[in-house]
Amino acid sequence: MPYVSLPFVLMLVWFLPSLVLAGGKKGDNISISFHIEAEEGDNPKMIFRHQIGQKERIFRRMPEISTRDLVSFSPFPSDDQASYGALIKLSGAGGRRLTAITQTYMGKWFVCRAFGKVIDGVIIDEPISDGVLVIWKGLSLEQIHLMDKDLKRTGEKSKKKKKTENE
Repeated sequence: MPYVSLPFVLMLVWFLPSLVLAGGKKGDNISISFHIEAEEGDNPKMIFRHQIGQKERIFRRMPEISTRDLVSFSPFPSDDQASYGALIKLSGAGGRRLTAITQTYMGKWFVCRAFGKVIDGVIIDEPISDGVLVIWKGLSLEQIHLMDKDLKRTGEKSKKKKKTENE
C-alpha cells in the first residue's frame, strides 16, 4: 500500500469541501447580505462592529437577507456621483422575512454588506411589505456587471446565458 503523507491528507480535507460546493449556483459571482443591528451583550463570535458616523455599532454576523433571497435588481447612479445603488427585488420568502424584520426592529440600523464590505445602511423607520430593498450607494460598475451574471434585471422574463461568438 502506498504511503500518503499527513500534509497531503490535510490539504485534501481542507480543499475538497470547497471544490464540491463550487457547482455554479446563483451567487457564485456576487455576495450581498443585509444585517440587523445587535445588542452589546450578544455573543462576540456572532457579531461584527462597524463605524457609522461617529459611533461604532454592532451587527449580527448572520444575515437576515442574503444572496439566495435576491430575485432581480435595477441599478442606478447614486447621489454621491461616485458609485451606484440598486433596487433589489426579493423572493417570496425573503420578502416575508423582510416584513417581519422591519416590523420587529423599528429604530435599529439595517446594513448592506456587498462584496466583502459594508457599503450602505438605513435606520428602520417603517415596515417594508413590498419585498423590495434599496442599496442607495456603494456599488461599483464592475460589481454591477458581476450582479448581471447571476441576477436578472427587474422586468426581464428570465436570466438568459449570453451567447459567445462560437455559438
